[in-house]
Amino acid sequence: MKTEAYTSRPDGMIPNSRFPLLVHRNALPGGGAEAVKARFRANGWGNNWEYPGVYHYPHFHSTTHECLGCARGWMAFRLSVGQGGWTTLRVDAGDVIVMPAGVSHEHVDASEDILMCGGYAGGRDWDNIQEAHLTPELYQIACKSIMSLPIPDRDPATGEPMYDWHDASSSVDGGWNEWRDGLNATT
Repeated sequence: MKTEAYTSRPDGMIPNSRFPLLVHRNALPGGGAEAVKARFRANGWGNNWEYPGVYHYPHFHSTTHECLGCARGWMAFRLSVGQGGWTTLRVDAGDVIVMPAGVSHEHVDASEDILMCGGYAGGRDWDNIQEAHLTPELYQIACKSIMSLPIPDRDPATGEPMYDWHDASSSVDGGWNEWRDGLNATT
């Protein structure tokens, strides 16, 4: 298994995260929905689902961190991470994405047989936030919610402590002050 890490910064009204988005390549060789969901549950990531992809519009979650496992086929995501703000990333059967709350993502392409499985740290309920529908007040509420989330006990793919997240730099405002200063400069 190889792990990739992608960092992000606040971008418009997308909070992103101080935690890196992780991609565990070939974490579950062969994939399979039951194997993916069983691994997630064993590592404390519940409220599981399976679906032929994810939403086809950019969205993020403020109430939970999310893991996505490719159970069958392949899928391309557009993610609010990396240099320049957005990256397109492909996952194949057996790959797992560990997505911190606040990182926007959308389904942009997939094989005809795509099957994705998801889960949420501690089995939390998820929300669905789209940047286009946010006001400054709702953005601040989302940032505060994201900042209040604990680091999960275990990585959903490896079962080990979330070392990459524990080692991440701290953030006091989730980008709110940076965003507000930019807004004030334009008014």
